[in-house]
Amino acid sequence: MSDSAPDTSGTSALRGRWREALLAARGGKSLAPDPEPYADALLARWAEPQRRYHTTAHLTQVLDRVDTLAGHAAEPALVRLAVWFHDAVYRPDRSENEERSAALAERALPEAGLPDAATAEVARLVRLTVTHDPADGDTNGEVLCDADLAILAASPKEYAAYAAQVREEYGFVPDDAFREGRAAVLRQLLELPRLFRTPHGAAEWEPRARQNLTTELELLTR
Repeated sequence: MSDSAPDTSGTSALRGRWREALLAARGGKSLAPDPEPYADALLARWAEPQRRYHTTAHLTQVLDRVDTLAGHAAEPALVRLAVWFHDAVYRPDRSENEERSAALAERALPEAGLPDAATAEVARLVRLTVTHDPADGDTNGEVLCDADLAILAASPKEYAAYAAQVREEYGFVPDDAFREGRAAVLRQLLELPRLFRTPHGAAEWEPRARQNLTTELELLTR
């Protein structure tokens, strides 16, 4: 994706997934307000030109992973809404993206017909992606964080593409500074006692993710 526009394919399917999640979170009782304008506004954000990894392709992949893990979540519809908002505000040169994304959810979801308690849970989940460290028993948080980090367990080719896209998003950072910062992030991840909290994530994704992280760190520091 290095010289191409962010992937905006499959937007019709994504609109359907947004509608399904929002109606489920609203209890499926009403079609008003119309979910479509909210989907379009979010999709426009996910297609912004500064994005290389955090595109609609990433949105789709995380939603797919939530589908895999949904049985573990207490409120899978709210987790899916949190996926839509977790990188809705994304500027690589700023550090408050998650907070601004959560605030966007707090503004948009009540207008879209979501009850206050459900809105608060979605915003909490979005803020959790700052640390990806859900408390034990926070099954909604475990599913969201595992789904977001599942890229770490991709095939070596897919992981290399992900790492290259991240580098492109931080193209304004000099090479030496990027290598130092990225290496620190990788070491922090590798020092965690576990990357994934769901049973599926721990069994299926943890070993390959650690291998990918170790390989990238070796390439950055040799």
